[in-house]
Amino acid sequence: MRPFWLLRFGAACGVVLGLTIGVPGLIEAFTGETTATSLVIGLGAAFGPAALTALYLHIGGGGRFAGVAYALNAIGLGLFAGVAFALNLVLFFLTESTVDDVLAGPTGPVIRIAGIVFVLGTVLFGAAMVRSRAFARVPVWGYTVTLPLLALLAPLPDTALTSAVHVLVAASLIWLSVTAWRAAGLTSAGTAAATTAGRPTARSGRPI
Repeated sequence: MRPFWLLRFGAACGVVLGLTIGVPGLIEAFTGETTATSLVIGLGAAFGPAALTALYLHIGGGGRFAGVAYALNAIGLGLFAGVAFALNLVLFFLTESTVDDVLAGPTGPVIRIAGIVFVLGTVLFGAAMVRSRAFARVPVWGYTVTLPLLALLAPLPDTALTSAVHVLVAASLIWLSVTAWRAAGLTSAGTAAATTAGRPTARSGRPI
């Protein structure tokens, strides 16, 4: 039996994650990157692992392929959360020359490796969601395509394309998370009804 509280917690985290990506991205289309938007994006990445877990629970495991895809996506997501934190809450406040010096060292290759793992894990888990048919195809393909784009664009200067990708990622995550939340509620209600129906009853007809 799936832990419904964890599924719902993860789904709620997915909605929060989507908002922390989409709202700042939309604002930055008009204002450019600011301290406030960088703070929200950098901290919002922390909600990613719980959101991913909810999506995995919703597809019901999906066999070995889905398990491997989930594991790789979880590792990549953890690495990318660290990259997002560093880019938005550390490098953002340094001078351009200092950032260049930092990225010229081992930090640059590590960021690129983290991006590769994240992209590969995201694509594989997206394929697992497509195979499961547990979600609508539009948000699944949105997840599979726009999240890797977000990782590829992260080290580059912000543009209108970057903002648009942020908004599309947010829409996909929120759609998937709401689907998982609703399914958890329906399954939980059905389990509760089945449990009640299986209890012995008194002569009054009430469950004992």
